[in-house]
Amino acid sequence: MAKTLIFGHKNPDTDTITSAIVYSYLKNQLGLETEAVRLGNVNGETQYALDTFKVEAPRLVEKVAGEASEVILVDHNERQQSADDIDQVRVTEVIDHHRIANFETAHPLYYRAEPVGCTATILNKLFKEKNVAVPKEIAGLMVSAIISDTLLLKSPTCTDEDVAAARELADIAGVNLETYGLEMLKAGADVSSKTVAELISLDAKEFQMGSHKVEIAQVNAVDVNDVLNRQTELEDALNNIISQKGLDLFVFVVTDILNNDSVALALGNAASSVETAYQVKLENNKAVLKGVVSRKSQIVPVLTETLSK
Repeated sequence: MAKTLIFGHKNPDTDTITSAIVYSYLKNQLGLETEAVRLGNVNGETQYALDTFKVEAPRLVEKVAGEASEVILVDHNERQQSADDIDQVRVTEVIDHHRIANFETAHPLYYRAEPVGCTATILNKLFKEKNVAVPKEIAGLMVSAIISDTLLLKSPTCTDEDVAAARELADIAGVNLETYGLEMLKAGADVSSKTVAELISLDAKEFQMGSHKVEIAQVNAVDVNDVLNRQTELEDALNNIISQKGLDLFVFVVTDILNNDSVALALGNAASSVETAYQVKLENNKAVLKGVVSRKSQIVPVLTETLSK
């Protein structure tokens, strides 16, 4: 039986990395030969979780067709966020919690998408449905993913299912949800050693919004000024990316994990769409987005609606 690769989106976050590991473990327990891989570097937050539960990061790959004919996608479905040669392999499964866009297959597949805050919440259900016990380290990775994607259960994307799963998995993992969660988020919010190139690529995704090509990057911080005091450098780098990729808009979002607000730095010929979408005024290319912390539910849908008119 040929090996199936399991991976999440480019510029992986904690949910992407851990979901690949977790689902590979489950599939292997069920008799399928799989390997978790990653399409980008591991960020500080994710490394904190991996180190805590003594799990190695998946190996890095750039393309997948040379290694496998079949793949499973977790935490994404949009083609531009996936492996560069995704069109050369057969996608047999998708486990995701995002919108469905720019995705089609030539063959039937198992597609599990639920409107919850985190892929790990869906995976927790799958363990129960398949009657497979969740080991301590796997539980630790899953609760880490839920903490990350829901900003410790404070994001508007967080559902009652995410809360229940997080508490259950924290018990199995042997960690205090609040204490561990805050330490993990702080580890990811330490931007002191990050270069500008790292900051804008840590968690960046491309989207097609109507006829517009958009990229949205998000970084968490304890103090947004730790990032924004490098605005000149950031703008130079973002303008280069806009030119290279032919983007209409790049929105760089700095989220305050303590106050649950964000500051958006918007560049490109469609930058005014941010003003229209949020009823704000960009000053020096920036605007405060009160109460906005989720790219998935509070940024992508709002901008998509504005840019599709």
